[in-house]
Amino acid sequence: MNLAIILLYLVALIFCGYMGKRRAKNAEDFRVAGRRLGPLLYTGTMSAVVLGGASTVGGVGLGYTYGLSGMWLVVAIATGVVLLSLIFAPIISKLKIYTVSQMLSLRYGVRATQVSSIVMLGYTLMITVTSTAAYASIFRVMFDIDRFWAILLGSLVVIGYSLLGGMWSITLTDMMQFAIMTVGIFLLMLPLSLSQAGGWDGLTERLSPEYFSLDTMGTNSIITMFVIYTLGILVGQDIWQRVFSARSPEVARWGGTGAGVYIGLYGIAGAVIGMAAAALLPVLESQDDAFATVAQNYLPTGVGGVVLAAGVAAMMSTASGALIASATVARVDVIPFLTGRPALEEEGGDSGATLATDRIYLLILGLVATVLAIFLTDTVTSLTIAYDILVGGLMVAILGGLLWRRGTGAGAAASMLVGSVVTLASMPIFGVLANEPIYYGLASSLVVYVAVSLLTKPTSSEVMNAWDARLQQRHQHSVRPSQRALS
Repeated sequence: MNLAIILLYLVALIFCGYMGKRRAKNAEDFRVAGRRLGPLLYTGTMSAVVLGGASTVGGVGLGYTYGLSGMWLVVAIATGVVLLSLIFAPIISKLKIYTVSQMLSLRYGVRATQVSSIVMLGYTLMITVTSTAAYASIFRVMFDIDRFWAILLGSLVVIGYSLLGGMWSITLTDMMQFAIMTVGIFLLMLPLSLSQAGGWDGLTERLSPEYFSLDTMGTNSIITMFVIYTLGILVGQDIWQRVFSARSPEVARWGGTGAGVYIGLYGIAGAVIGMAAAALLPVLESQDDAFATVAQNYLPTGVGGVVLAAGVAAMMSTASGALIASATVARVDVIPFLTGRPALEEEGGDSGATLATDRIYLLILGLVATVLAIFLTDTVTSLTIAYDILVGGLMVAILGGLLWRRGTGAGAAASMLVGSVVTLASMPIFGVLANEPIYYGLASSLVVYVAVSLLTKPTSSEVMNAWDARLQQRHQHSVRPSQRALS
C-alpha cells in the first residue's frame, strides 16, 4: 500500500508538470512563472523550496537527538525567509530580473561582479545533488533497489516535470508537495507518533529533561545555524528566483512572511516527532533513520505511505527549485560572462533566450547533477564549501548593494574576492565543516567592502539613476481572471 502511494505520487508530479507546460509560453514563464504568482501559490512554492531533506528528515533526526532544541535548524531557515520577505523581497521583486548576479551588475555597473554567478552556480548545483541523494535514499528502501537506480528514478521524475514547464511546472508540483507535506507532517505523523508514544505525558515520562530544553544543542551550534542558514537564505539564487515570480512586491512581502511562519511551525513539529521517535525507538544506528522508521513501523499502512511521500515531496521540491536556479544562472550569467557576450538583458530581454534553449540548459545541468549524485558520496563537503563562499564571500556585496548607496563596484568586487579567499584559506586551518571560515570570510569581506567603497569614487549617477528607475517602476503585468483564480 505504501509503495502504491509513492508510485501514484510520482505519476501525479508528471501530470502537474504537463499542466505547467501549457502555461510556459516564453522564457519569462519558464524561469519565473511569468512573474504572476499570487499569495497562495507564492506562499506554497516558497515554503516547498526551502523545506527539503535537511528540514524534514534532518529536522526529525535533530529532534530525536536533542529534543525541542532540534527545531533550531528549521527555525533559522524560517527566520531567513521572514527577513528576506519583510526587508529585501519588495525591493528585488521590482527589478524584473532573473538572477542575483544581474542585480549586482545593475546596482554597481561593473562586469567584475559577474564572477559571483560561478559561485552561485556551484551552490545551486550542489543543493540539487544533495537533494537527489536524499530522496534516493528513501527510494532505495521503498523499492528495494540499488542506489544507482534509485537516483535515476528520482532524477527522471524531477528533470521530467521541470523540463516540461519550468517554474510553472515546479510551482504546481510545489503546491501538491506543500499539501502533502502539510497533511503528512501536521495532520498525520505529528498526532499519530505522539499518540504511539503516550502523548505529551508519555514523552515526559520516557525522556530525560534535556529533551524539553531549548538549548540542549548548545549555544554555539544554534548561533552557527542562524549564521549559515539565515544568512544563506537571504542571498541564495534558488530563493530569489521565487521572489522574482511574485505578482507584486506586496505578494513577495506578505506571502513570504506567511511561508516563514509556516516553516517555523514545521520545524517545531519535526522536533516533536523526533522526540516521539526517541521515546519509541531509544536506539537507532542513525538519527536520520527516525523519520522513515516511525513512518514504516508505527503508522497505519497507507498513512505511512502518505508520510513517506511527504518526505520525498520535501526533497524533490528543493531539488527542482535548485535545478531551475542552476539552469537560469548558467544561461543568463555564467555562459555570457565566460564567453564575453553581452548579458541577456542587454540583448533586449527574452529575444535571445528561447524556450528551447532554456530547456536544453536545464536538461544538461539535470544530467550533471544526476552523475554527481551517483559518484559523489561525500556531498556534504562540497555543499559546505559552496555555502561558505556564498555567505562568507558574496553576502556583503549583495546586501550592501541593497542597503548602502555609497557602496561601489570596486568595493563589491574586492569584498567578494577577499571574502572568498579568506573563507577558502581558513578551511585547511580550522576544517571544512568548522564555523570559523564563514566568520573570518564575513568579517574580512565587510571591512574591505566599506574601506574600498569609501576610498573610491561613488557609483556613477548614470548607474544609480538607472537603478532608481528600476525600483520606482510600477508593476506592469496584467493578471487575467483565470490566472487570478489560480492564485
